[in-house]
Amino acid sequence: MRYMLMRKADASTEAGDPPDQGVLEAMADYNRRLAEAGVFVSGNGLRPSREGCRLERRDGEVLVTGGPFAETQELLAGYTVLEADSLETAIEWAKQWPSEDGDVTLELRRYFSLEDFEPSAGLDKHCDLARLPSELNVHLGFPGTCREAMAYYADVTGGRLEALITYGETPAARDTPPERHDRIIHASLNVRGRRLMGADMADDCYQAPQGARVSLEYAAFDQAEAVFQRLAEGGQVTMPFAPTFWAQGFGMATDRFGVHWMIGCQTGRCPMSEESEP
Repeated sequence: MRYMLMRKADASTEAGDPPDQGVLEAMADYNRRLAEAGVFVSGNGLRPSREGCRLERRDGEVLVTGGPFAETQELLAGYTVLEADSLETAIEWAKQWPSEDGDVTLELRRYFSLEDFEPSAGLDKHCDLARLPSELNVHLGFPGTCREAMAYYADVTGGRLEALITYGETPAARDTPPERHDRIIHASLNVRGRRLMGADMADDCYQAPQGARVSLEYAAFDQAEAVFQRLAEGGQVTMPFAPTFWAQGFGMATDRFGVHWMIGCQTGRCPMSEESEP
């Protein structure tokens, strides 16, 4: 079940005061714990209401009113979207909201799910969208270098290596030659709730990656470029990282483990294919 944890606004947030470094660090640690637990979906802080507006439709007409708005207690300063199996679990996570943020009011609300609605044509349309999987992960095969590669990717991305299991630690050990017991049967790198997985393949089963690339997207150009350079070390650059007509920065490389990567910064649709604004 999905819940929205809403951080209500106060005089400080409405004044536009940025959070101090202690709050920023504490919120980053909190979000990381949520992500590593598979609970974090998304979250953002909101700028003060004076920089926003309200839209009201009355009798077919839309009225746009600019902020600020007086009723501070009804406004939001930020939100976090959680994926939890119960309200009690969501509450336990909400209770861990960083104390560095001071005295705050939080509101927790569950999203509607499709099971809440009676069958109808409208529900069928939503069910069609719900066919999308809850996760889309990438699995990589290695010829015996999985442990080294996944540790390297964890260092490069800042993700958490949540699983690194050998053949010898599983029932598969009895069907695996002893010299392969220390190889990896399952590795999982958690990157903000998304997973890069891998395993060492038997010699006759391993195939070098072809026709597919792992794509990483960054908001900051310098960060994306630095990640690209690290992944390209000891490997081969297919397309140097540089501005393109579809991205602020983009590059392709094959790392020293034979895995192909695309690194982008603010990629988007090709401007030549975008429809003109109404």
